Amino acid sequence: MYSNKENINILTDLLVQFGVHHAVVCPGSRNAPIVHNLSEHPDVQCYPVTDERSAGFFAIGIAQATAQPVVVCVTSGSALLNVAPAVAEAHYQHLPLIVVSADRPQAWIGQLDGQTLPQPDAFGCFVAKSVSLPEVHDDEERWYCNRLVNDVLLETERPWHPCVHINVPISEPLFTFDTPQLPRQRRIVRTAPATDHSSLCQPFLEAFLQAKRPMIVFGQVSAHDFGGDGLDHLFSHVIVLHEALAPFPSVSHFDEVLYSCNDEQLQPDFVVYVGNTIVSKRLRKFLRGISGLQVWHVTPSGRVEDPTMQLQGIVESDAEFFLQALNDRLMHRKLSQEAADFRRLWLKVLKAADQKAQRYVPAYSQMAAVSYFEERISALAPAPSGIHYANSSAIRLANIYARHYVWCNRGVNGIEGSLSTAAGFSAVSSGRVFCVVGDLSFFYDQNALWNQNLRGNLRILLLNNGKGGIFDMLPGLEQSPARDRLVAGQHQTTAEGICQQNDVYYQQATDEASMRRGIDLLLSEDFSRPMLLEVLTDAATDAAVFKTYLR
Repeated sequence: MYSNKENINILTDLLVQFGVHHAVVCPGSRNAPIVHNLSEHPDVQCYPVTDERSAGFFAIGIAQATAQPVVVCVTSGSALLNVAPAVAEAHYQHLPLIVVSADRPQAWIGQLDGQTLPQPDAFGCFVAKSVSLPEVHDDEERWYCNRLVNDVLLETERPWHPCVHINVPISEPLFTFDTPQLPRQRRIVRTAPATDHSSLCQPFLEAFLQAKRPMIVFGQVSAHDFGGDGLDHLFSHVIVLHEALAPFPSVSHFDEVLYSCNDEQLQPDFVVYVGNTIVSKRLRKFLRGISGLQVWHVTPSGRVEDPTMQLQGIVESDAEFFLQALNDRLMHRKLSQEAADFRRLWLKVLKAADQKAQRYVPAYSQMAAVSYFEERISALAPAPSGIHYANSSAIRLANIYARHYVWCNRGVNGIEGSLSTAAGFSAVSSGRVFCVVGDLSFFYDQNALWNQNLRGNLRILLLNNGKGGIFDMLPGLEQSPARDRLVAGQHQTTAEGICQQNDVYYQQATDEASMRRGIDLLLSEDFSRPMLLEVLTDAATDAAVFKTYLR
């Protein structure tokens, strides 16, 4: 029988899956459930050592003799600090010690309770990664705990064999051992970086080729890192979902499809996730809810990043290289008929969504402004050097109308700095640079215009509806009387004075006709100083127009 503590059971199963067969265990009550689990597992040999400092070096000896990762398990408090000399030594010898420390619940740290001190990050730079596991109460915490253990143990497979630290808070009661067998855990695998197309990960390749409903999902990818050339064969056989954050000359209206359709036939069974953040919450929720889905993430960092909560493997590669390798393989291996049918179904619903988007004519609103801006900019010659969208409503409108690559600060997707980023981009660009930005983002970052480096190639489309309009889209928030003034930052500010003091040419639009005239002037080629068009709209109308579009 194993412990009833789920975080300990998740840890135990994954330790064995990652090749741990030796554990040096030190006495203590708080770590007793961990020691019990390790001693119960038939694949783990436990070695009791009372002195923690000696235990760490004892584990080094085992690692030297076996060339395998070794666990050192200690109780809470100063016991952990006594392992530090061995961890430092193992760090410089490149020996993979896995320090597993029991801990008290976070609420009792620093509260004069026994054997408590801040244990996470106790080893500083001597470990490649340190994690503190949650105590599991629900599915999200279960996934989080699994992800953390995978993340930290993947580091031990690096060629330089670093040390890692896993801290395990455990609440009382400690000594209930009634789990008959360990639940089998998802193990995330990571491929070694490929040096040529033939060295593409074989387990991944076979799983992809055998999939009945394969899909490629693009998050944000830099236009410098991905050109998408030479991938016609791959993209003609596999459905590709992307937003304006990926460099494709088209619109993929999958967000609208997922808003109105729950057809199980649209659910993939294998997803290649390329790049970084996706804007669409619907897509993330859609993928998280598919039972049995396999997701492989293509990323040059090799980090564990799991927005779908379904990650099975990591391909440590840049997107262009990997997809070209996959394209080459598919030239000689066919996908199944089910895969072809799946792609045709998605193309059908995407085409229908695209036709509806084209037919929809929004009333005067922020949506109408972006629609007209994108219609006009698609015919602009010469093409702009860069088109930037700020976060929140602006980037969501870009994903409806943009038929070009969009630059956006989606790393953390905060509202600060979008205009400053576009300004910096314009300072080193010979062509025109456009920035579409909402009012809160603009006023927060207004000092972007207090900058002696700006030239006439910077053009700004400011969408001002007097508050954070996206808050009008959040169901339930309308019940709060604090929504507009305290949550959404309601205001009556315009950009005219800011533009005047910073020598920025200013225009204002208050209706459809003035908005169109302003955008036409904003897109004009010759101008000696930065130009800004402020489109003033009503937030309630903006929300109604967008909701009508989605319906």
